[in-house]
Amino acid sequence: MRRILFSACATAAFALVAVAACAATPTPTAPTAAGGSGLKVVAAETFLADIAQNVAGDRATVQSLLPLGTDPHGFEPVPADVVKVADSNLLIVNGAGIETFLDKLLSNAGGQRPVVTASAGLQPRTPKAGEVADGEEADLHFWLDPNNVIAYVQNIRDGLTKADPAGAATYAANADAYIKKLQDLDEWIKEQVAQIPAAQRLLVTNHEALGYFADRYGLMVAGSIFQSVSTAASPSAQEFAQLIDHLKQTGAKAIFLEAGFNQQLASQVARETGAKIGPQLYTDSLSRGAPAATYIDMMKYMVTSIVNALK
Repeated sequence: MRRILFSACATAAFALVAVAACAATPTPTAPTAAGGSGLKVVAAETFLADIAQNVAGDRATVQSLLPLGTDPHGFEPVPADVVKVADSNLLIVNGAGIETFLDKLLSNAGGQRPVVTASAGLQPRTPKAGEVADGEEADLHFWLDPNNVIAYVQNIRDGLTKADPAGAATYAANADAYIKKLQDLDEWIKEQVAQIPAAQRLLVTNHEALGYFADRYGLMVAGSIFQSVSTAASPSAQEFAQLIDHLKQTGAKAIFLEAGFNQQLASQVARETGAKIGPQLYTDSLSRGAPAATYIDMMKYMVTSIVNALK
């Protein structure tokens, strides 16, 4: 956990809100009579808010900064987001470069607050031989391997404990209980992926996000429409042609797109390779209700969709 201090509160886009936020910089509040900590906790992504809420239990309510269905790669904070962060006592982020908006947001929110980096201690993966990747960016989607989320839980537990020492026992017990659920999820995923014949365990996605999942469960990232960990850049004609040739050679059966992704390019790939477009996946955000209302639900829906399309 790191503590970030910003005294300047003024860029043009957020000037009025930032001034108000700086004038009312929050201070940690005492535990409430009902057993809550009084902490105002904000987590950057929706899945991260769910994970953190499982650790916080009834001692704190965790709000998500990003709305449901929002791609963190392209998120741009609005003044209301500045207010939400300015009013918080603790901010939890994925870290590792996913939240490119973070420094500007914190600068405009002003004041000081502890920042917990959930991915602290995890090392970015190196693409495997045979993967189609541009080699310039690391895949930072750590959370798509539940074993990495165990590290998230431990970091969040420690951050909450430092901010609210009186809740240490509660946070420790909640973390242990949730880690057991993650371990059970890991075993369940292994059983599901085992249904896919080894030669068909090929993943084609709209952008490079499933590397950690593939590494853990014995799949191969055969290609991605956007050869990047971000969705910001479109493929060149040469990259697109190379992807089609590569998929024809590998015989990948399906293309998996994240929810909300435009299917136009994927449909062209499908037509030229014979691959089908599988169900849209939730990887960066939870859904409003089923099928991905929680992190564990999100993972189970993703796994079920992949297995059914490839087996």
